[in-house]
Amino acid sequence: MISQRTKEALAAVKARGMRLGNPQIRQAQEAAAERRTAIAEDFAANVLPIIREIQATGASMRKTAAALNARGIPTARGGT
Repeated sequence: MISQRTKEALAAVKARGMRLGNPQIRQAQEAAAERRTAIAEDFAANVLPIIREIQATGASMRKTAAALNARGIPTARGGT
């Protein structure tokens, strides 16, 4: 029933000539991609010196990850 009512409501809106969705979706997607890139670059700039310091000791990738975890440095998405 929910599906049917939703379809009917969307058809009614469309019949009134209203445009469904975001008419500027391309610009919104581009802005979101730019923001994600900026956040990723900021994170990398902050954590890279620490990674280089750990790698200077000859640590492998696994040991580098363990050292970052030991220092409590989260991943870019907040994980450990």
